Amino acid sequence: MQRQMTENIRHPAVAGLFYPDDARQLRPMLAGFFSASPATPRQALALLCPHAGYVYSGALAAAVLAQAEIPERVILLGPTHHGLSAAAAASLATWRTPLGDTPTDGDFLARLLAKTPLIVHDEAGHRREHCLETQLPFLQYLREDLRIAPLLVSAIPFDECQEIAVALAETIRQSSGQTLIVASSDMSHYLARKEAARLDTMALERVLSLDPKGLYKICLEKNISMCGFVAVTIAMLAILANSRVAARLIGYTDSGAASGDMERVVAYAGVVFRNG
Repeated sequence: MQRQMTENIRHPAVAGLFYPDDARQLRPMLAGFFSASPATPRQALALLCPHAGYVYSGALAAAVLAQAEIPERVILLGPTHHGLSAAAAASLATWRTPLGDTPTDGDFLARLLAKTPLIVHDEAGHRREHCLETQLPFLQYLREDLRIAPLLVSAIPFDECQEIAVALAETIRQSSGQTLIVASSDMSHYLARKEAARLDTMALERVLSLDPKGLYKICLEKNISMCGFVAVTIAMLAILANSRVAARLIGYTDSGAASGDMERVVAYAGVVFRNG
């Protein structure tokens, strides 16, 4: 931990667990994922992208990311699985993966932090979290000169989602160049495949109809274990504040496709949001 504080490097937490910790293995794996999902990338506002181990969700993550032109600035927005002391936590460190180091966009994050007290600078909150880290090697593979704005969010009320979304939308609008939001989320957790699909259909209907309040409400009311529903809610609110939006489902799958276990799956979805 002291090394991370001194170097201002966010070291990988799940390399060797969720994905290979050797670039000589990781790069060919990513190449295989992208070659299996050829697409013509176009400008996108946001993506909903899964964050499980690559054996389970890597192919779908690549299929989603292949749809988008990756700009120099990407906001990584996801849920905390380990808890935060604030509504949202930003990282200002340089992020390291087996593919190399990616800097954060310090100017963008400074402006964002100035807009709301709900977002704080908290490197410790990011140290063990996997949901943003697992997105980064895909993005590094697609664009080497990437800068990121990593942001974790807690299980916060809808009005706080709105406040953070306003801050994000204003910061994006006031910044030069394009900005892509990658909202990191898996869908239902540890249910039989049929039940997971039934619940996830309700959540995805709200996503595809561009109804962030409806998504937030139905995940709570139906106890849908979509871990990043708050992050996706915020991402949708932020892009809807600046643009007319259209959403497209790229794919839906679950861990049973890789493991063969259909009685206790984790499900994954991929969605692209573009100007409508």
